[in-house]
Formats: sequence, structure tokens, C-alpha cells
Amino acid sequence: MLRYTLHRLLQMIPTLIGVAVLVFFMLRVIPGDVVEVKLRGDGGTVSQEVIEQERKRLGLDKPLIYQFADYMYGLATLDLGISMWTERPVTEEISLRLEISLQVAIMATIFAVMLAIPLGTTAALMRGTWVDYVVRIVTIGGLSIPSFWFGMLIMMGLLYFWNWLPPITFTPIYVDPVANLTQLIWPAMAVGYRYCAVVARMIRSSLLEVLNEDYIRTARAKGVFEKVVISRHALRNALLPAITVIGMEFAFLIGGLVVTEQVFNLNGIGKLFVQSVARSDFTLIQGMVMMLAVFYVFVNLVVDLLYAVFDPRIRYG
Repeated sequence: MLRYTLHRLLQMIPTLIGVAVLVFFMLRVIPGDVVEVKLRGDGGTVSQEVIEQERKRLGLDKPLIYQFADYMYGLATLDLGISMWTERPVTEEISLRLEISLQVAIMATIFAVMLAIPLGTTAALMRGTWVDYVVRIVTIGGLSIPSFWFGMLIMMGLLYFWNWLPPITFTPIYVDPVANLTQLIWPAMAVGYRYCAVVARMIRSSLLEVLNEDYIRTARAKGVFEKVVISRHALRNALLPAITVIGMEFAFLIGGLVVTEQVFNLNGIGKLFVQSVARSDFTLIQGMVMMLAVFYVFVNLVVDLLYAVFDPRIRYG
């Protein structure tokens, strides 16, 4: 297992290098100039000489190959550069928003997994009954309803029934847990509903397939208790596809909550992505893309390692 883990960690390096090269050159192909947007975006009259001086100060006058070399050297030294718009370090800009997005993603994952496993298991064990149909309706609703629209329904319900809305100012959980959860529990529920629906349907379909395997019939023929057959033999194997879905959904939530963050007025990574694209802030976009790439490859590694935990038959050489 240790050898496999080290091998996978080494494989991350060319993957991340490929992402870095791709995002750098693709951003240079897209039309847009951060200097033009910054100095002339609001209709300001700025001379071309000032524009050129600003481009020189930001290093945009250098040949593309030199800009790329500086960018790759910064990645090698864990320096993501300076934001072209705010002129603050990219790591600082990301860290200010990452706490919110990461907490919402973790809370949504906990909420989804705690509901999805019993719902999917119950639907599979009671296939064809009214319970199965209710669970299927609930999960189809989660797949059909956009998270931001469900979030709007939550906000309207809180305002209509209790005349109350979540606080706007973000409070870290280590400062005031009650105020923090009061604000972030609602976007976590809005996102977690769809998350739960995806995982529950995956567990249901996987468990139905596992229950028809020969070793399940053998265990039942030997007189093993039904609870043991389900929990120890069937569910552990059925969770393998669900683990992949859980991992990918978690990585997606870090930067994919653009509209949901707007509904709940959260200044997270998704909102920062939109702002940086609108401003053509290349360095900030590059930094966030690399951060998400690291999240994805790390989550992939964790998911692969969890396979061996849930299924003893899997052994990595």
C-alpha cells in the first residue's frame, strides 16, 4: 500500500504540470486585457502611454516564453504570484475565501452521506414497495431541482414562516460556532440535497446488483443473520461506486458553488472565480485552477485508498 501511495503521489507531478501548461496558454488565447479593464473599464480616459507603463509594471510586456518561465518557477517555489487586480498575493486572496467554500463542502458532504446511505439501502431492500417509490421521488427531485433554486426556497421559507434570514457577515467557526452554523447550515442543506440524491441512487443501484451475487446467496444459505449479510457483505461492496461519487462531488463543491454562493451572499471561491474572469486577472485564475487541480488529484488518491479499506479483496502492489 505504501509503495502504491508513493507511486500515485509521483504521478500527480506530471498531471499538475500538464494542467499548469494548459491553463497558462489557454488564458493567453482568450481575448481580454486586465490593464484595459482596470483602467478603462468604467469609461475612464487613460492615455496609451499609461496603459503601456502599467503593462510593463505587471510584466505583461515580456515575451510569452519569459512569462511562462516565471510562472513555472513560481509554481516550483509554491509562489502563485500577485493578483493583477488587487495586487495582493494570490495565496492570500484564495485563503480568504477557501475557508467558507471548504466548510460548506464538508457540511454538505456530511449531510448527504448521513442521509444517502440509509435512504439508498432502504430503497434497495424494499424494492418495489411504496417506501422505494417515495425514496425514488425524493432523489429524483434532488437531481431535478437546481441547488440555487432550492436555496432560494429555503430563504423564502425562513422569511415567510419565521421572519428571519441568516446573518450576512461571515463568522469563523472557531470564533462563534453558533453564528457560523446559523449562516452556513442553509447553503450546505441546499447543496447537500442534490448531493444526497446522487449518492442515494448510486447506493440503491449498486446494492441491488450486489444482492444478486452468489456469495450473498451463499451467506444466507449458511444461516448468517440478515443484518450481517447486508452490513458486512453487501453494503461494503455496494459503497465502492458511491465512494467515487462522494469524492468527485466534494472536489466539485470547492469551486462550483457560484450561483449558490450568490444566493446566500457568501464570498467563497466560486464568487472569486467569476470576479477574476470578469477582470481578466490571469494570475488569480491560474492560482485557483491549480488549487482545484490539486484538490481533484488528492481526492482521487484518497478514494483509491478507501477502496482497499472497504473491500479487503483489493490489494495494491
